[in-house]
Amino acid sequence: MLDHSLRHGPSFLQALTESFDSLRMLGRRSLLALLGIAVGCGAIVALLNVGASAANEAVSAFKGMGTEIMVVSFPYSTDQKKTLPAVIDTGALLEALPELAQAAPTVFHSTRVRRSGKSVDASIIGTTAGLAEIMDIALSQGRFLSEFDQRATYAVIGTNMAKALGVDLSANVLKQGVTLQIENYLYTVIGIAAPHLGNPMIAVQVDESVFVPIEGMRRLRSAPEITSVIARSRDTVLIDAHANALKRYLEDLLKGRDVDVQIPQQLIESLTRQASAFSYLLAGLGGISLLVGGAGVMNVMLMSVSERRREIGVRMAIGARASDIRTLFLLEAACLSIAGALIGALAGVLCAYGFVRLSGWTFVLSRESLPVGISSSLIVGLFFGLYPALAAARLQPVQALRDD
Repeated sequence: MLDHSLRHGPSFLQALTESFDSLRMLGRRSLLALLGIAVGCGAIVALLNVGASAANEAVSAFKGMGTEIMVVSFPYSTDQKKTLPAVIDTGALLEALPELAQAAPTVFHSTRVRRSGKSVDASIIGTTAGLAEIMDIALSQGRFLSEFDQRATYAVIGTNMAKALGVDLSANVLKQGVTLQIENYLYTVIGIAAPHLGNPMIAVQVDESVFVPIEGMRRLRSAPEITSVIARSRDTVLIDAHANALKRYLEDLLKGRDVDVQIPQQLIESLTRQASAFSYLLAGLGGISLLVGGAGVMNVMLMSVSERRREIGVRMAIGARASDIRTLFLLEAACLSIAGALIGALAGVLCAYGFVRLSGWTFVLSRESLPVGISSSLIVGLFFGLYPALAAARLQPVQALRDD
C-alpha cells in the first residue's frame, strides 16, 4: 500500500528505502548495472595507484643514486668564441668552495680500442680520481686512477668493455698485464670496474667506458675541452646554494662561456610531474569503462520507468509531485552508483596492490584515487540517471494509469 505522506513529499529516508526496494525488485539487471560502475571505478582507482607506486619507485631509485650530486655542463652557442680548457684545477676549486666534498672534470672522446685482435668502439673518458668517489665506482680488480697517474698511460675499463675485449674476468688478469691500444698509444689496464647501475644525471656509462687520466687526453685529441664537471655537495639541504656558488666560480674562471648546473631536485620534480600527468592519463582511460557503466545505469533505469508507469501514475494521483518522482529515480541511480563505486574502489586498491607487489615495487596508496574514483562514479551515475528520472517525472497521471 502506498504511503499517504506522499501528498507532502516523502522523507529522504523513506525515499531511500523505496529506492533500495525498487532496485532489489530489478534483480540481475541492477546487479549488472552495479557491476559496470564497479569495473569503471575499479579501473580508475587501480590505475591511479599503480601510477603513484611507479612514480614513487622511480623517484626512490633516483634518490638512491645520490641527491648530493651536481653536474655542470657548458652549453655551446655560435656567439661564444672562447674555447674551454683541457682541464680544471679541482684542488683550487675545492679550496675555494669548501662546501663541496669532491669534484671531477671529464673529457669525452669516441674511438676504437684494440686488444689481441679485437676492435671495439668505446667511449674514452678523461677524468680524475674524484670521479670514482662521486659516482661510487667499485673495482672488481685493481684500482681506479689516482692523482699521481695524470701523465701516465693507464686505463680503467668497465665490465662490459672488458668482456668485449676478451678479458677473462674470472681470473686476476691484471697481474699478468692487460694492454689496450687507443689511437697510436698503448695503455696499461690498472683496474676493472664492477657492474655499475649508472646515474641518469651523469652521461657516463661505467660498464661500457674506458677511463684514462684527463691530462693524457692531449695524446688522443689535438685540442681537448672539458665536457662537464661532476661535483658532490657535503649537504643536500643546501645544495641549491652550493650549485649557485659553483656556477659563479666557473663563470668567473671561464669568462665568456655559459655555465649550467643541474641538481637532482630539478629532475626529481620534473619526473614527479610527468608521472602525475601519466597517472591521470591512465585514469582517463579507465574512465571510458566508467562511461560504459553509466550507460548501463541509464538502460536499467529506463526499463524500470517503463515497467513502473502504472505505479508512477498512482503516486501522482494520490499527490506525489513531479519533483518527488524525479528524486526517487535519481536516488535509485545514486544507490546503484555508490554501491558500485565502493565495491570498485576496494577491488581497485586490491588489484593495484597485487600488481605492485608482483612487480617488486613498494605500494603507495594515492591520496586522490579513492575520492576521484568514488566521486566520478557518483557523477556519472547521476548524469546517466537524470534522463530516466526526468522522463518519469514528465509522465501524465491519466496516461500512466491507463497502462497495464
